[in-house]
Amino acid sequence: MAVFDVFTLAGLAGTAILVAAYFANQIGRLPSDDWWFPFANLVGACLIMASLLVQWNLPSVVIEAFWIAISLYGLARQARLR
Repeated sequence: MAVFDVFTLAGLAGTAILVAAYFANQIGRLPSDDWWFPFANLVGACLIMASLLVQWNLPSVVIEAFWIAISLYGLARQARLR
């Protein structure tokens, strides 16, 4: 049985959150204009980014940085619309 460090577990949790949010969006349970969608993406991306602190991978860091930036934009847009 593999034993994972806290950063790997955080990355796995982040991946699960991103996939769950995307799946919920695709089946119509979580609309993209609901603030929960960019929030889930932000949390997931931040957790994956934390895992990249110990398992560095430049392409992954770049995509997660974009994912975080887009999620922050989505949250800010939702806040302005309210």
